Amino acid sequence: MRQKFNSQGSLFVPVGRNSIVKELKEISQILDANPRLMVLVFEDLVRVSRSDTGRRGLSAEQVLRCAVLKQYRQLTYEELAFHLEDSDAFRNFSRLEMGQYPCKSVLQENIKAIREETWEAIHGEILGYAKQEQIEMGRVVRVDSTAVETDIHHPTDSTLLVDGIRIITRWLTEGKQLLPITRYEFSDHQRGW
Repeated sequence: MRQKFNSQGSLFVPVGRNSIVKELKEISQILDANPRLMVLVFEDLVRVSRSDTGRRGLSAEQVLRCAVLKQYRQLTYEELAFHLEDSDAFRNFSRLEMGQYPCKSVLQENIKAIREETWEAIHGEILGYAKQEQIEMGRVVRVDSTAVETDIHHPTDSTLLVDGIRIITRWLTEGKQLLPITRYEFSDHQRGW
């Protein structure tokens, strides 16, 4: 795939009749107009960079653009890797070089390296840009978050009930310590949990 650049040196995203391609072009222009976003992402990537691999990794711009694609199209990492390999529009938007096909684990590792504080700063920069360009005043914004795996137990009915009993018992026990002295009685129904 041969990549084309416009007169400003930015990668040209082809304008098609497809609404997704048109939206990607608009998003790309916004990202190009805000180079500080790449600096924010770069700082996070440098924090967690690895020196034990021989390959050149994704640039901060590529990571940010892949993260935007993932959220924009609500893709899993596996689906994102597939679309980046299969779609010229997605590859051009992500500014991937010829022969650069990141796998799902590389995408996940890089995108997860972007900290919550960085996402907040990115959102702030975009809102500031939108306000400056009079696109949006930024009074109300809906933000989706990326779900990440955690080591909590699967919420079955019985485990939710046990958690509820444990927390209520803790609150009632702590309430007995308050002043003025509380006048309620309760039974601890925990069974060695």
